[in-house]
Amino acid sequence: MAAKLIANLIVLGSGIVLRAVSQAYRQAIVNASKTGVAQETVQNMAHKVSKTMTEHEARQILGVRENATWEEVVKKYDVMFENNMKAGSFYLQSKVFRAKECLEAARQQTEGQEQGQ
Repeated sequence: MAAKLIANLIVLGSGIVLRAVSQAYRQAIVNASKTGVAQETVQNMAHKVSKTMTEHEARQILGVRENATWEEVVKKYDVMFENNMKAGSFYLQSKVFRAKECLEAARQQTEGQEQGQ
């Protein structure tokens, strides 16, 4: 009899706690949407989930400035890729390759926009 009573209390108590948590979560969403935090959070989450490298990250990896020419980017890439091929790690080599790939895509997109105008 006591076990049945305790089981009923646990089931009812967990239902009450679950409803309270969901109601608090809904209220937090409403409050966040009023302040604009929700949109920023969604954008940050989308970026983290997509795991795509940003142009800024690519420039940091290759060690080039924002106004660097494409030739400078390729030179840095060649040096870093070769060094990691000889005595470095495959992980770093792939990061260098992905960084060049990202900057190349950004360059092509920029050129395409300039040609369209």
